[in-house]
Amino acid sequence: MRRKLVAGNWKMHGSLAENEALLAGVLAGIASAKTDVAVCVPYPFLAQVQAKLSGSPIAWGAQNLSQHGKGAFTGEVSAAMLRDFGCKYVIVGHSERRSLYGETDEIVAAKFEAAQAAGLIPILCVGETLDEREGGVTEKVVARQLDAVIGRSGVGALADAVVAYEPVWAIGTGKTATPQQAQEVHAFIRGKIAALDPAVAQGLIIQYGGSMKANNAAELLAQPDIDGGLIGGASLVADEFLAICRAA
Repeated sequence: MRRKLVAGNWKMHGSLAENEALLAGVLAGIASAKTDVAVCVPYPFLAQVQAKLSGSPIAWGAQNLSQHGKGAFTGEVSAAMLRDFGCKYVIVGHSERRSLYGETDEIVAAKFEAAQAAGLIPILCVGETLDEREGGVTEKVVARQLDAVIGRSGVGALADAVVAYEPVWAIGTGKTATPQQAQEVHAFIRGKIAALDPAVAQGLIIQYGGSMKANNAAELLAQPDIDGGLIGGASLVADEFLAICRAA
């Protein structure tokens, strides 16, 4: 039985004061959640989160990393730096990184490899745009994104990773894939991996990352291949985030 993982993606939100209140609220209620929980926060807040969450049931991580280990890459942050702040997870290939910052499948695959080389667990984001869904190429797009990572690191690397399916058209739009739509893509992902390595597929955590909220989490998480959520806006409200954790 796969244990579910609920990970908050704070995106570019927060302040020292706001984070203190948010984390206090989540910590106060997290004991009743029977799932793995993490928060992925902006780089400047890693020290605060490390200090606040050390010894707690909540893991933490970052939202991106460089594919390079070190060097003249002004403004970049390496996997080793994230490890220095106790990170367990790092989000790789989020749709906003792909669309706004031009990250290609190849760059995402390199970042995935760099994360694992440093002992981090990458949360690999895959998903299609509205045009791609309406064009009937969802599975082709998701397969291409997965193949870039598998081609570089091998299917076995997914045994130490998380995959997050995020329909791009449902991120920050208020739209959500129906549980059936989400399950279909999650089942496709698991089936694709199973064709290469059944054991890896069976153990792979596949999160849903498209506007999961307290009021739809239970129905989504009841699907057989949805193993948790990568939570955006709802992770910034303690009660909302806790409700999703309990639903998992």
